[in-house]
Amino acid sequence: MEIDELVRAIQTLNADDAFRARLNVEQWRTIAPYLTRHEIRAGDLLIKQGDADRSMYFLAQGSLQVFITGGPPGSNRIAILRTGSVVGEPGLFGDSPRMANVEATTPCVVYALRGPRLEELAQRSPALALELLRSAGAVMAARMRATLAKQTPFS
Repeated sequence: MEIDELVRAIQTLNADDAFRARLNVEQWRTIAPYLTRHEIRAGDLLIKQGDADRSMYFLAQGSLQVFITGGPPGSNRIAILRTGSVVGEPGLFGDSPRMANVEATTPCVVYALRGPRLEELAQRSPALALELLRSAGAVMAARMRATLAKQTPFS
């Protein structure tokens, strides 16, 4: 697994919603066996709105677009995600259906952290699992703040 490449991508992403885990390279190497690498073609869906899936994905290469179906015209696209981003993080916190679609806009490499694998990691290395969850929660909070800021009219 090219975990060093993934770690560099995560650490160099300059975005408000970046995944800022307080983990060193050795800790990432401990986490690596719990991740599954996937190559995705441009146009393929990584996440389908409405599906139940307890996975978070780390984008090691490529670009993803996040969009919803069934919204008002012009409001469908939510975000474009670049290398180093995470997506699907709410899936780690419950069994709710996916809120949006995530599609590869270019060929992508992602690493999946599935709920059961996170639970195994929590048994073996609770501090690492806790840090992953803390960081995923921080990403969700940043994205929620950004969404609320767009919807709140200024007086």
